[in-house]
Amino acid sequence: MALHRLASVTVAVPDVAATSIFYRDFGLTETAPGVFATALGGEQLRLVAGARRRLVGIALATDSPDDIDRIAARLQHLGIAAQHNGAAVESADVAAGIAVRVSVLPRLQPAPEPRTPYNGPGRRDRSGRAPGILTNAPACPRRLGHVVYATPDLAASQRFYLDGLGFQVSDTIAGHAAFMRCSSDHHNLLVQQGPVHVLHHTAWEVGDIDEIGRGARAVIAADPERHVWGFGRHHVGSNFFWYLRDPAGNFAEYYADLDVIPEDAVWTPGDWEGLQALYNWGPPPPPSFFVPDDLAALMAG
Repeated sequence: MALHRLASVTVAVPDVAATSIFYRDFGLTETAPGVFATALGGEQLRLVAGARRRLVGIALATDSPDDIDRIAARLQHLGIAAQHNGAAVESADVAAGIAVRVSVLPRLQPAPEPRTPYNGPGRRDRSGRAPGILTNAPACPRRLGHVVYATPDLAASQRFYLDGLGFQVSDTIAGHAAFMRCSSDHHNLLVQQGPVHVLHHTAWEVGDIDEIGRGARAVIAADPERHVWGFGRHHVGSNFFWYLRDPAGNFAEYYADLDVIPEDAVWTPGDWEGLQALYNWGPPPPPSFFVPDDLAALMAG
């Protein structure tokens, strides 16, 4: 696979200052007004002013200029417009109106760190009080893991990412959505069918379930209306999750323990349907998780 990670996203919101407060509380580091970094991934979120909330751009990383050349050639073969200067290729998911840039960037090399010890049936991995209750450290997202959005033309959007950029399908939802990856993560992108382009959520990896809980508690303590859905565990992707809402209406997910698919692994995509595909356990999802509260306004432009 030529691509190796989701590098960053650019999101338009009506009020950058108010939305920035949310992402500071969420645990991202603001390096410049409206620009936020994670612990390992560097600057991975940029907020820009816009009349309505929407995903404006996606940046992807690849290993070499040769990869850039091959991606540009595939896009040209498909008849998809692209600008190619050797160091990067810029194109777009035209169906959703999202600019996509692929450039040569280094692979993330996180330092090895010990796994949090958990006791389990028949084994004792730790003694004394659990470390998870002894720390008040705030959540510190390690990296941007994936982004989810709706497109009015699912087939065209999938063709762009799969045939043009080289993403691979991990799982699908009964013809309505595709989980796609450009790394060893189960998915870096989920594109689903919708009446208009809508950004559903960005997802940010943290260390474990305790960090999910600490992060969500702090975000909700500042404003209970930020809570959307959680704590629970997804079925497709397998990750633990908690979703929160920024002032613009976009969801932000803390997650941990996502499925990993090494490049040489044999993986058979499944085609799922119903709530079983969405989660194994947790509270029931709210209606706004499926139909955004502001969908009518977004459709009206």
